[in-house]
Amino acid sequence: MNLSFVLPLFVGFPLLAVACAAIAPWRFVRDGLALLTPVATAIGGGWLFAYTGVHGTVAHSVGLYVGGVAIPFAGDQFAALMVVTTSVVAFAANWFAIVVGETRARFYSSLSIMLLAGVMGALLTADLFNFFVFIEVMLLPSYGLLAMTGTWARLSAGRTFVLVNLATSTVLLAGVGIVYGVTGSVNMAALKGAAAGNGPATVAMGIVVVAMVVKAGIFPVHTWLPRSYPATSASVMALFSGLHTKVAVYILFRIYVIIFDLDARWFTLIMVVSVLGMIMGSFAGLAENSIRRVLAYQMVNGMPFIVVALAFVSGNERAALAAGIVYMLHHMITVGSLILCAGAIEETYGKDNLRKLSGIAKRDPWVAAVFAAGAFSIVGFPPFSGLWAKVFLVITIARADSVAAWIVIGVIVVASFAAFLAMLRIWRKVFWGGVMNKERVPANLRVPFLRLAPAAFMIMLSFAMFIGAGSLLTAAQNGAQQLMDSDGYASAVLVTDKGPAVGVVQGGGQ
Repeated sequence: MNLSFVLPLFVGFPLLAVACAAIAPWRFVRDGLALLTPVATAIGGGWLFAYTGVHGTVAHSVGLYVGGVAIPFAGDQFAALMVVTTSVVAFAANWFAIVVGETRARFYSSLSIMLLAGVMGALLTADLFNFFVFIEVMLLPSYGLLAMTGTWARLSAGRTFVLVNLATSTVLLAGVGIVYGVTGSVNMAALKGAAAGNGPATVAMGIVVVAMVVKAGIFPVHTWLPRSYPATSASVMALFSGLHTKVAVYILFRIYVIIFDLDARWFTLIMVVSVLGMIMGSFAGLAENSIRRVLAYQMVNGMPFIVVALAFVSGNERAALAAGIVYMLHHMITVGSLILCAGAIEETYGKDNLRKLSGIAKRDPWVAAVFAAGAFSIVGFPPFSGLWAKVFLVITIARADSVAAWIVIGVIVVASFAAFLAMLRIWRKVFWGGVMNKERVPANLRVPFLRLAPAAFMIMLSFAMFIGAGSLLTAAQNGAQQLMDSDGYASAVLVTDKGPAVGVVQGGGQ
């Protein structure tokens, strides 16, 4: 039995939950929906991973119109992994928001669920224009979440976020329009290989790629991210770090594999940008004066570790893509844990400035343990997911056995050491040192366990990823294999029960 009709429900169910949360007069109902919706999408993602493991890529055209004309949804194991992980991050972030009372704002829950609905659509759409639409579905509630408390700092951050993302959306829409003008289609399956060796299509898709690079916060167009994200609440920052940036990286993988057909001409550019991004992101955080600003640069630092895998796919496609996927999943979980841990400290002590905090390890040893675990993971120490993420990446790059490969490995080591220095600086300033001034901080003040629980939950997942590294790598390799199967993707998307698609673009020609 073909169950591909389930795919639109990944968007439809959250949108129904948005409506229920918006009209529900009871806070406990809104809070319940904010938690149950990502649980439901995570379960759905697990089902999708298992189903596509048996049946391959599945697709559904809304209204059962002919492929290439309809609004298409497509799911494979790569998309399923992202659905599960983004849902987990959304669950933890909403859990933290509930605990600290942020959901007292009437529409917080509905806005966060709408953001999740946009993410589900962006991950499962097979059409570039509809991807733009779902990006807008993600952005509109994000503007509200940014300004929810109405503080001047948050409104200022919201202005930066809005301006950058409006500009990015404009560029993305222009790029999609030019792609349609050049190729006659915006269906990703129909565009299979269109940007490989075809100048006009390559330029048009380049505009789309530039927009996604900005949205992902990849060097050198990253500076807006550490300026805007830390000024939000910790729950919103965790949402954005795990959803906004990673959706952009996800579509970059999808575009490069399907539409650019892993064109080797871009390897050098990807490598150079990634190396410079690693160096900048790892060292820039050393100049920041608050916990979450340092962590924002660790977000920037993580992007090139993910993207650099694309520069080493030649002759090693499955392993390279799997290494990038593993690092992406690890980064979503680990950075989410660190942000929520920093948020627990900030909510309890009213500050996260490095100069105003000290002695947390003595006052709150469990908080110190959770943060130390997250720091170990981001640097690449055992027993957390960061170790295997970096080991898999380095092994994959080393297989290239070239001067460029060893330069990249050297930069990875240096960047990891710089990340260690950034984490050590936080530890020395915030967790070590004397007890804080008792006149400003009561001696009995402690971080409540409920505030720490979401961060602890996430870091336990990182630990589980370390223990289950074999299963994690196998899942990533399966996702990479289906991502590489462009023919299977095209067949699923462009062929329906009514027959083959019309207007299919092959190699850039109409």
